[in-house]
This record gives sequence, C-alpha cells and structure tokens, in this order.
Amino acid sequence: MNKKLKEKIIESLSSVMPITAIVFLLSVTVTPLPIGLTIMFLVGASMLIIGMGFFSLGADVAMTPMGEAVGGQFGKTKHIVLLIFISFLMGFIITVAEPDLQVLAGQVPSVPNAVLITTVALGVGIFLVVAVLRTLFGIRLSQMLIFFYIGVFILARFAPGDFVSVAFDSGGVTTGPITVPFLLAIGVGLSAMRGGERSQEDSFGLVALCSIGPILAVMLLGIVYNPSDASYTPVAVMEVETTRDVAVQFARELPHFLKEVVVALVPICIFFLLFQAVSKKFTKRHMIRIGIGFVYTMIGLVLFLTGVNVGFIPVGHLIGSVIAASAYKWALIPLGMIIGYYIVVAEPAVHVLNKQVEEISNGSISQKAMRLSLSLGVAISLALAMLRILTGLSIFWLLIPGYVIALIMTFFVPKMFVGIAFDSGGVATGPMTSTFLLPFAIGACEGVGGNVLTDAFGVVAMVAMTPLITIQIMGIVFGRQMRAAQTMEGIDIVDLPAVDEIIEYEEDSSE
Repeated sequence: MNKKLKEKIIESLSSVMPITAIVFLLSVTVTPLPIGLTIMFLVGASMLIIGMGFFSLGADVAMTPMGEAVGGQFGKTKHIVLLIFISFLMGFIITVAEPDLQVLAGQVPSVPNAVLITTVALGVGIFLVVAVLRTLFGIRLSQMLIFFYIGVFILARFAPGDFVSVAFDSGGVTTGPITVPFLLAIGVGLSAMRGGERSQEDSFGLVALCSIGPILAVMLLGIVYNPSDASYTPVAVMEVETTRDVAVQFARELPHFLKEVVVALVPICIFFLLFQAVSKKFTKRHMIRIGIGFVYTMIGLVLFLTGVNVGFIPVGHLIGSVIAASAYKWALIPLGMIIGYYIVVAEPAVHVLNKQVEEISNGSISQKAMRLSLSLGVAISLALAMLRILTGLSIFWLLIPGYVIALIMTFFVPKMFVGIAFDSGGVATGPMTSTFLLPFAIGACEGVGGNVLTDAFGVVAMVAMTPLITIQIMGIVFGRQMRAAQTMEGIDIVDLPAVDEIIEYEEDSSE
C-alpha cells in the first residue's frame, strides 16, 4: 500500500507542478505577490499534491469497487420502483457530499446555500434515475442528450439572465472528486451485468446525464425565486506577512474541511454498509480493504480542499484582477490557455476517468491521449472565457454553437466516445476549477469593470463544454486509424465496428 501511495503522489506531483510553476513565475514577474501569500500558495500546492495522492489511491481501493458492486446489483434488480428510489437517494446523497458545490453555493447569496444545494441534489438524483434506466433499457445516449439539451436551451430563454451562467456552472461542479468515481463505477457495473454488444458504450454516460439535471433544476429555481438582488461574495485576500500567519490560516481552516468531508462521506459509508448487509457482496477481507480506502479518501480530500481553498482562491483572484487592470489585459487570453492546458490534469477525478477509459478499452484509448484531448479542450475554453470577460459577450453565443457541434458529432463518432466525451465535460470541472479558475475569472472581471454574475460565472460551463468536442475529435481520429489498419489487412469495411470488436480483431491478428 505504501508503494502504491508513493506512486500516486509522484503522479500527482507531475500533474500539479506545471500550474504551480506558472503561478509562481507570474508572482515574481507580472503580478508580484506578498511573500506571505506566496508561501501560502506553495504550502497549498504541497497539500494539494499529497492530497491528490491519497485520494487517487482511496478511489481505487474503495470508491470504484463500491460503485461497481452497486451497479452490478442494479442490473439484477427486478423491482423498478425500488431501483428508482435507491438511484434517486444515492444521487442526492453524493451530490450533497460534493465539496465543489459548497464553493459555488457560497458565491450566490441571493439564494440560501441550503436551497441551492438541495435544488442541485434533486436534479442529480432525478437524472441518475434517468441514466440508470437508460442503461437498463438500452436507450441511445446521443438521443437522450439531444432531447435534454434542447430542453435546457428552451428553458434558458425564460430563466433570469443572472441565473443562466450559475445554472450551467452548477452542472459542472456537481461532478467532482466524490461523485465521479462512484458514477463511473456504477456505469461499469451496470453495463457489465447487462452485457451485450453495447457494454462498452453503456459504461459511460452517467456523469453526462447527471450534469444536465442541476442545470435544469437551477434554472427552474431562478424562475421561481426571480431574484432582483442577485450578487456574489467578493473574494477576501487574506493579509499574511509571516510564516506564523500562514500556519494560522491553514490550522484555522483544516478542521472546517475535515468536518465537511466527514459529513460528506458518512452518508455514503452508511449506504454502503446497508448495501453490504443486504447483498453480502464483499468478504471480510475486502471490507477491511475498502475501509482503509475510505480513510485514504478522507485524508486526501481534507488535504486537497484545505490546500486549494486556502492557498489557491486568493492567489487566483489577485492575479486575475491585477492583469485585467493593467495595460496588458489582453494577455489574459493566452495566459488563460496556458493555465487551462495544465490545470485540468490536476483535477482528481480526471485521473479516475482516464484510468477507467484505458481499462474499459483494454488500452486502445490511452491515458496520455485522454489527457492531451482534455488539456486542449480546457485551454480553448479558458481562452473563450477570458474573451467573454474582456468583451462582455453573452455566454449563449458560445454555448449554443458549442453544444450544437458536439451533439451533431455524436452521429459520426464510435458510440463509446459519445459517453466518454460527455462524461469528460463534467469530470474536467472539479475543485481546481471552482477554487482557482472561478476566482481568477472573478478577479479579471472586477479588473475590467464587468458584470461578475453574467461574465465571470460561466467559466465552469465553458470548461465543461469544449472537451465534448475535443474528445469526439479524438474518437474520429481513432476510428479512421482503425479503418486504415483494417483496410491494409484487406478487410472490406461497411461500417466502423464497435471498440470491443476492434479489440477482438487485434487479438486474433496477433495470434
């Protein structure tokens, strides 16, 4: 276990170091930071690295086996009403547990935090039911995505303007480090139990559908509340001058995040124990291993959340505001691209998805290819987000064409890539997005004197959108490569085969 933990920490170090180096370079050149704030950022980065290592190992040992077991049991359930109730309850519980949602809720004080969180959790619960039923009844994911996204943009026409960006952001932040490992594993368990030619395709798509529920729910909330005083909470840059001040800040916040993580994980733990009592799925040895994995997950999340919230939020806000207020404010666009390219690989849930994709495809889709596609997508999204802030461009001018392109592409890529792409959009928007990119965007918006709720909010939505396109482009390239490889072998191709058929063909050829 110690060897695996060391490997995970080294992996997280390679992921976090680029964005840490970029911010540190900015702090000593374009946007000088007080020495106390710089030390606080570096301490936060160190906690983030160690926390990601613990979390990744915990997800492998505990969250993934749990989710796969639950998903497999779902496939055996004959009582649809019971299945719907359990799916809804599980979706609600894991969403309330998601720390990213707490960060977003604190930025929208015109609606009480508890109301916003409950609304989002209801949306996820309902759409987890939809996602589970889709898998069991074999409904095409692309058909459901087209139907629901048409509904999203129709409803957006009637929602208050200040709530639209918040609604789209809520769809991204709900699929974070707690939700994603569980949902991905449930998808794998369900598809494995259902079997058939589409088992690989059906392994993905739960995250994609669960990201739509909060968007619709928050828009409906905006229509009901119709707030006239929508505002946001400005980021307070803490005054830290000495190493003692830094230590005090972290010591003050650590218990808060410990409590938050414990409260988040306890309902999941209770649910799993009830599941085990009924199903007897795991042996005593496996239960001990999962218990250790839960501890690793808890330690990792506490360290990660403390590091990014204390060390990254004030730095991101300050850098964004200083650059935007300078004569070089247009540098925000290329800078946003660079930060976006590197920051996505620091998201804990991204590692979980990439590993899952590689395993499900038997190595045909490598983690490296996934990382590159996600990084390019997020780089483009951050450039567009900065363009919005500088010009005041409506988010609809970017989201509508982006989703139209993504949905049209679903007819031309191997079906498994549809689920992977739309899952990737939710996975890319984790704690790093809500605790660094959102404050960075808010600071930049304040620097240029823009409307924070309409121009800065929406950065999470942009990050969630562009991977839908870049991952599907990867799918098209993958499909053409396999066509070319098979054509060279003299095979007459009528249609692009499923990925599992490709893998079987490759294995036969090697023999």
